[in-house]
Amino acid sequence: MMLRYALRTVRARKGGFLGAFFALMCAAALITACGTLLETGLRGTIATERYAATPVVVSADQNVHQTTVKHKKGKTKVKHKAKPIAERAWLPGDLATELRKVPGVREVIPELTFLAEPLAPGGAVDKDRPAYGHAWDSAALTPYTLTTGTAPKADGDLVIDRRLAERAHLEPGDRLTVQSTQSPRAYRVTGIAAPAQEVRHQTALFFSTAEARRLAAHPGQVTAFGVLPTKGTDAAVLKRSVSSALHGTRAPHGTTAQVSAGDGRGPVEFLDAAAARTKLVSMGGAMGGTSLLVAVLVVVGTFALSVQQRHRELALLRAIAATPGQIRALLGREALIVGAAAGTAGALAGLPLGSWLHGRFVAMGAVPATLQHTVSVFPPFAALAATLLGAWAAARISSRRIARIRPAEALAEARAERTRPAWGRILAGLALLAGGVVLVAVLSVLRTEPASTPVTFLAVVVLASSVALLGPLLVRAAVAVLGGPLALTGPSSRLARANLRGHAARMASVVTPLTLLIGMTCTVLFVQPTLGNAARAQAREGIRADWVVAAQGPGVPAEAARRLRTQHDTVTEVVRTTVRVGLDKYAAQGVTPGGLTRTWDPDVTAGSLTKLTEDTVAVSELAADQLHLKPGSPLKLTLGDGTPATPTVVAVYARGLGFGDLTFAHDLVARHVDNPLATSVLVSTARTQTQLATTLREFPGTHVLAPAAADSIQAARQQANAEVNYLAMGLVLAFTAIAVVNTLAMSVSERVREFALLRLAGATRRQVLGMLRTEGLSVLLLATALGSGIALAVLTAFSVGMTGEAAPAVTPLVYVAVVALAGLLALVATALPGRVALRVRPVTVATAKE
Repeated sequence: MMLRYALRTVRARKGGFLGAFFALMCAAALITACGTLLETGLRGTIATERYAATPVVVSADQNVHQTTVKHKKGKTKVKHKAKPIAERAWLPGDLATELRKVPGVREVIPELTFLAEPLAPGGAVDKDRPAYGHAWDSAALTPYTLTTGTAPKADGDLVIDRRLAERAHLEPGDRLTVQSTQSPRAYRVTGIAAPAQEVRHQTALFFSTAEARRLAAHPGQVTAFGVLPTKGTDAAVLKRSVSSALHGTRAPHGTTAQVSAGDGRGPVEFLDAAAARTKLVSMGGAMGGTSLLVAVLVVVGTFALSVQQRHRELALLRAIAATPGQIRALLGREALIVGAAAGTAGALAGLPLGSWLHGRFVAMGAVPATLQHTVSVFPPFAALAATLLGAWAAARISSRRIARIRPAEALAEARAERTRPAWGRILAGLALLAGGVVLVAVLSVLRTEPASTPVTFLAVVVLASSVALLGPLLVRAAVAVLGGPLALTGPSSRLARANLRGHAARMASVVTPLTLLIGMTCTVLFVQPTLGNAARAQAREGIRADWVVAAQGPGVPAEAARRLRTQHDTVTEVVRTTVRVGLDKYAAQGVTPGGLTRTWDPDVTAGSLTKLTEDTVAVSELAADQLHLKPGSPLKLTLGDGTPATPTVVAVYARGLGFGDLTFAHDLVARHVDNPLATSVLVSTARTQTQLATTLREFPGTHVLAPAAADSIQAARQQANAEVNYLAMGLVLAFTAIAVVNTLAMSVSERVREFALLRLAGATRRQVLGMLRTEGLSVLLLATALGSGIALAVLTAFSVGMTGEAAPAVTPLVYVAVVALAGLLALVATALPGRVALRVRPVTVATAKE
């Protein structure tokens, strides 16, 4: 019975439910899109290319592990956790002897993979296909076969893949310069090879075995082993046999050998894709969580406005003996009907939206193309379920007042809005306000970006939720402040003042999404600059060098730094990595210790950098506080390639935001990273820029820059990284902007009868439109004040926690643009429905049935 009545109501009031439908549809689309990203991170396929002809691959474990054992109430609880390392872990080469003894093994092929970038003319190298070097002996792993020429035999020989040969117009006999882990070198192309199946995500360069070992720079170690089975041996059986044979076998630094087959070979080949899974899970979860919170806030506000517009209808139902339970059931079923339709449409729209998002992340370099976008039925069904639950919950929350009060009171409230919100609403709003203040206080003591970022956006949503509940009181307070000026500016303003005072709840429903839009947008736009500007400021203050050498390619070779060194000059090579202390990740760098204080000043607060060697480390104040370190303390950690180390702390410095939390000797870090080339070289010298450039003329792609120019390049890189976050949160902001327009249009559209009565009472069309504009500007002013206040509080707390100073980076022009955009949305969403409503003759509207 109630379901049939709900269906009739939805059919009869399509226009009234359109706003709720649109809000729910956008929410479902956003949740589905974020769900597909989350699923891609959890289950996304990483297809193998290099190991396509190798059923079983043996590699080193790419994780650090931690096992904790807890004894409580006579029970023992064992918990195991693992986190990925930043660089490639290597295996001992003599492990091949053990593998060849395994039954069913026909051949074991050692693999070397290392940096090898061809320095071909512009446009010849495909940036979407990173280049790697290998020994020709491992070509059978794909397999690559020669289409022309001969295999490399001498150290100066090179075989390139067919795609590179076509793009660079190279043939056997031509010469190609390659920048690998050593100095750039010109090689003679002896052959061109083609893979048996398409290789889309990498470029292969094959060297002689001796040269490949020299360039790999890991004597006695290999990247992996390809294990080929004897005829008739099943790959799964071979994998089990190899795993049994290697059980307990460990690499020189304690890394356990791993055996992979099938889809498990892809993560071994594409380490960046495997690491991107964790990043995508984090990104999808953060986007999805924020989207869900924003969606709940927006949908509840939309349903509250919808129920408020039907107050008279619901009051009449109460007056003719409808029980509170029947009212709740009616609104709940209406919400489920609208939610089912909107959720289905939104879930279907979210699938291409998720695919587009993944494509944009790939184009920006945030996610590698080798991690394939995965879509299943789970995200759409989850979005549909969330939409149904959200719609039902929003209807229940919105109907609490009308369902509980007596019929006579309901009829009275249908004619005039209550002068004061319910005490329960006020108390809930104050509780959320207190919760938001607590989150802001917590944010001010969080000193790591992974910890502070989710709290930042959660604080904005919680504070905006408190505005939603306390909105009527805030609107009345604003009217008390603006009432005097409005009374002096004409009849339209006086009408607007009366409406703002008499319909505070309706106006509050408009203030909430505008506040959220302004607060969230300012937070998204200014969080990254706040952190980036502080980091760059520390870097500028800490670089004492006269010149900075940078490279367009993979880095500055060690030989280039050696040639720059003279008796009177100081040259500091900087190479960057990430290390693990336990399972926690820390940004680290390696610097040349000799003469370090002439080129670099991290603001040492304890100890001395003169003691920096391969057995010691300098740490930032943040790392020292978190790990309880001081000069003389041992620090147990895992280097980028999984190598354990226990250096002694010799210095603590203040500028960790600009230079990373851990600083090692350059040679130590260079031996344990995939790319040992320096990211930059700091030079303290009396020589000119031209003289330095002349010294480096044999190293293509290197540039000598002033520190200010290097800082500008770093700013551009930070902006590129920030664009990923802007895109991630941009959809949430777009949804909020749509909600603003939707809510404003709903608010204005239901006032057709009010406008008609004003016209009949003598108000002109121009005065009614002027009233709407004044109302819109008043609401915008209040929302701007509230949204800006929320953003300022959150950004200040973020700045205090991350940088130690209350200095949020707010760009005035960008802020004005945000407020102007919000104002444009508010005025357009108010003016257009208002003009449409005023087209109908007042007498026709006034005499029509409600």
